[in-house]
Amino acid sequence: MTRDQLQNLMNSRIVVLDGATGTNLLKAGMPVGVCPELWILEHPQVMIDLQASYIEAGSHIVYAPTFTANRIKLAEYGLEDRIEEMNKELVAISKKAVVKAGCRGYVAGDITMTGKQLAPMGDLQLEELIDVYKEQVGYLVEAGVDLLVIETMMSLAETRAAVIAAKETCELPILVTLTFNEDGRTLFGTDAITAVNVLQNLGVDAIGANCSTGPEEMCKIIAEMKAYANVPIIAKPNAGMPELVDGKTVYAMTPDEFAEAGQLLIEAGAGIIGGCCGTTPEHIMALARCVKSMEPPMVSKQKCRLLSSERKTVELALDGPFQVVGERINPTGKKKLQEELRNGSLELVLEMAEEQEEQGAAILDINMGMNGIDEKEMMLRAIQAVGNAVNLPLCIDSSHVDVIEAALRNYPGRALINSISFEQPKIDQLLPIAKKYGAMFILLPLSEKGLPETIEEKHGMIHAVLERAYALGFTKEDIVVDGLVATVGANKNAAIETLQTISYCKNQLELPTICGLSNISFGLPERINVNAAFLTMAIANGLTMAIANPSQAMLLNAAYASDLLLNKAEADVRYIERMSTHATSVVVNAPANGQAKSVDKDGNSGQPINPVQEAVLKGNKERIVERVEAELMQGKKPEKIIDDFLIPAINEVGELFNEKKYFLPQLISSAETMEKAIQYLEPKLEQKKNSGDMPTIVIATVEGDIHDIGKNLVALMLRNYGYRVLDLGKDVPKEEIVATAEKEHASIIALSALMTTTMMRMKDVVEYAKEQKSKAKVMIGGAVITESFAKEIGADGYSKDAAEAVKVAEALLKRKK
Repeated sequence: MTRDQLQNLMNSRIVVLDGATGTNLLKAGMPVGVCPELWILEHPQVMIDLQASYIEAGSHIVYAPTFTANRIKLAEYGLEDRIEEMNKELVAISKKAVVKAGCRGYVAGDITMTGKQLAPMGDLQLEELIDVYKEQVGYLVEAGVDLLVIETMMSLAETRAAVIAAKETCELPILVTLTFNEDGRTLFGTDAITAVNVLQNLGVDAIGANCSTGPEEMCKIIAEMKAYANVPIIAKPNAGMPELVDGKTVYAMTPDEFAEAGQLLIEAGAGIIGGCCGTTPEHIMALARCVKSMEPPMVSKQKCRLLSSERKTVELALDGPFQVVGERINPTGKKKLQEELRNGSLELVLEMAEEQEEQGAAILDINMGMNGIDEKEMMLRAIQAVGNAVNLPLCIDSSHVDVIEAALRNYPGRALINSISFEQPKIDQLLPIAKKYGAMFILLPLSEKGLPETIEEKHGMIHAVLERAYALGFTKEDIVVDGLVATVGANKNAAIETLQTISYCKNQLELPTICGLSNISFGLPERINVNAAFLTMAIANGLTMAIANPSQAMLLNAAYASDLLLNKAEADVRYIERMSTHATSVVVNAPANGQAKSVDKDGNSGQPINPVQEAVLKGNKERIVERVEAELMQGKKPEKIIDDFLIPAINEVGELFNEKKYFLPQLISSAETMEKAIQYLEPKLEQKKNSGDMPTIVIATVEGDIHDIGKNLVALMLRNYGYRVLDLGKDVPKEEIVATAEKEHASIIALSALMTTTMMRMKDVVEYAKEQKSKAKVMIGGAVITESFAKEIGADGYSKDAAEAVKVAEALLKRKK
């Protein structure tokens, strides 16, 4: 199947996908805990009959049962050496199903997450992951799949890796679906709009959501995607939420109810629809019958100018709010930053990133260009660290093509390139790179001959670059033009000429503009006055954004006031909010003793933020031990460091996580920072630990479930609060869990499950613990677990996430923090 053939199919009708595989295989006798792919190969007729039934019910596309047939997942069953054989035979099974159903369907090669986390949250490197996906994709292509589907993804970074692998391996169409929580974000904090922006610019053919929720709950996600999508939208919901009936997990939504709700998904914007957990051929038949007469939603051709990090998207509208690109992360002229980078430290980089986000920057420029370091390596480290620390999209700033390419390949968002000029041969190299990774770029109107001498020459260079870019498939929504500010001290018409270019780009070319603001005043006294005056004039002429230092309050305030006076949408609200938050209280840079203080507008100091607390809040693993040592040297007792600094800091991190101001990467980073401090202090706390007042918690992922991301984080958080945690790993039988709890006199058994097919193993543990007369309380959690389920199976507590797990444990043990 070609991309054009898929496009024609999607344009001609509502495309119906298949329904659930796992829940139907369990009904057919597949035991919990076995390798699903191996069981299918041993019972091929079950899969052939199921998929033939889906096609006969109305499915146009069925997913080959290769969901977890990647090398990493297969290794958990000792089957990694059979990867080629298994993928090809599994695809052959689906092809037999298509033949049985009269050759009326297409077969999609199915790919999902590996279960291992990318660095820095895990130890898996990006290129390793891409190679893992390339291997599986290669075998799927050789087996003759018609298209590829990347589904049930929780990490945007891992999704990008799978898409890159697929596009570097073949030219087959690619469908992508992520799974979103009730808060509208994936486990790793990605929202629907960000997912659409990043992936459609990376070149996928359709994007959407699957699993996690029923069809009605998924409508909001689909509507959010549709508003910004230039590709068709996919919806593959569960048959409602799982319920416990007579001791079994069931999906109560009937086929007719599912079909009726499916119509709402079409109305919300989905043009491709199917079913996930709990759906059967009967559900798909009812769905196909309901949507048969409906027209596929129109796919918008109007693109938006969007930049994205993994967790936030910023729109660059021509008439939208003025945006600041924070300029500080650049070693040019900064001796202290140069020294830290030469020593391999990114602490100052992270401080600058966090401060610029707090001060109002919308995007952060990252430049690592200096002598004495490996610029590419440092750039990769910087975008990884900054991406974890703040939510803002990044602008990749380098004069070296290989550095830009490496950064774009690794960045888990949609970045802005600073910049692409008409300089040969760099334009020939950079434009294809930008296109491949879906980046926006700053058009710099100069060539290898240097700066243009006249405004006509400048505009001519703009058109020359645009012509090259448009020929490669870029649109005007992918490009920002640099107004090329010269210094007014050397050219008295510098400001006027730049303003003319800004106006020309906005009004005639419909292009956004950017400039390096401080260039205008170079060599003049009291430069801030010139910069602020020029900024207000530039905004009035249509300037979209500027590379500037957001800590310069006069500049930022002038920008907000300019938007207000130009009557931009909601500019009055933004101005008032700016004045109430930034004009009344600021945080000054930390003095020599490392303690930052909050300072109000009258100069009165607030409470100092202890360096140990600050390190945990910011996830500063590099400096936490040094700061703990400093407190010990000043006579602070180890237990006081924990009680006064570490515990309050991790409590605040938990609150920020609950308020959706922090997401999984920050939570893990802060938890690991605190763990490092605890490990350093532990030898000094041995006497207290041996006194027996530290409760023991046994934690495990239940039998049959091989997912452990959430469980590992819960274990880490509980350790940080002083609990003695025994982590038994994943796929652990009930007998081992309860026996360990009894042997170790555990106060709590903590259970995790990610899949609906394994959640009932929690009930088994609860009942077995009662049979063994265990005194341990049982708390449960996981993506598919609800509080009502916990009550139904007799668990003592339920936690929705790692931060809440600590509170639940404290409540069960009636233990104060």
